Amino acid sequence: MRIFYFSKAYTTHDHRFLKKIAGNGHEVFFLTLEHDSHFCLEKRPLPAGVQFVSWNKWPSMSGKPDVLLQSIPEFELILNDIRPDLIHAGPVQSCGFITAISGFHPFLLMSWGSDILFDSDKDNLWRWVTRYTLQHSDMFFCDCDAVRQRVQELVAYPKNQIIQFPWGIDLKEFTPGSANSSLREHSGWKDVFIILSTRSWEPIYGIETVLSAFHSAYKRDPRLRLLLLGKGSLATQLQSFIDGHGLYDVIIQPGIVPHESLPEYYRSADLYLSCSQSDGTSISLIEAMGCGLPVLVTDLPGNREWVKHGENGWLAPANDSDLFADYLLQSVHQTKDTRQKIGITNRRITETRANWDQNIQILLNAYQKLKLKYAQ
Repeated sequence: MRIFYFSKAYTTHDHRFLKKIAGNGHEVFFLTLEHDSHFCLEKRPLPAGVQFVSWNKWPSMSGKPDVLLQSIPEFELILNDIRPDLIHAGPVQSCGFITAISGFHPFLLMSWGSDILFDSDKDNLWRWVTRYTLQHSDMFFCDCDAVRQRVQELVAYPKNQIIQFPWGIDLKEFTPGSANSSLREHSGWKDVFIILSTRSWEPIYGIETVLSAFHSAYKRDPRLRLLLLGKGSLATQLQSFIDGHGLYDVIIQPGIVPHESLPEYYRSADLYLSCSQSDGTSISLIEAMGCGLPVLVTDLPGNREWVKHGENGWLAPANDSDLFADYLLQSVHQTKDTRQKIGITNRRITETRANWDQNIQILLNAYQKLKLKYAQ
């Protein structure tokens, strides 16, 4: 099949999808909305068999759905040139909306989690765009119950046209193992308790809550250290907080690390932390669990599908830095044996539910189902 994969940017998640789709014999064409290097979060080249498609005039990166209407004429020209058998597009209010307006079928709409859980209720325009896009798609793909339920609150989407599975991880890559000694020995970090944050430095990911909670907990237990991966628009504010509170010796900021280096960071940590304000099935959460880490994450429906509070991790309300700090200290004070048991549990959960090699087959089967439907 000729698959037209349309996404907002080129991220690690896009790389994973493109690699699997092309690797299963499909001819894949890849179009993005954003082209600035700031949005190119994946440094690896496109997988073999994927052809990058470029706009003559790149769409506005304002993020407003109505502005994207200006790109429709050129989008239709691109489709006429490529003549795909199927379009796989998302997020909903950007790539999905453009595809819906174009009238192309078959159209598989993919949610990225926050587009349905957060963006769909920004205002009347975003609500209308969300509903319109859902109603003009042929199949909807999501990664958790929370997204599925929200979609069915927005429109009467047929249940047999929804496919759902966690995007999953490579269980051979994200696996428990020995800690990276170089990270542990950094500035005397050998005998400390390392907390790992991997989310982007953007408001929706609650990165300010991460720093506030860490600072509060660190004042009560100076064994704490923070590995703060990523980058983003809040970099200046974060650096001011770190400098202003004298935390520069207890926080390492490696930036955005290569995908292949991530398992080393998980294995070097004692706890995974995410204070995101919105999540479907978080890949970084699953990666941490696959590497055998206890986890502390926001109390959201998507996270509750993976974490049972007090059993294999902790859940705290969004923006509640005080409660996040309390749970950080609880994790520090657990015995090593308890943390190891949690790690074993989390690994088993990922082996059962988050096997990427198995889960991707659901998407590939959906492609065939759509192709047959429109061949009739």
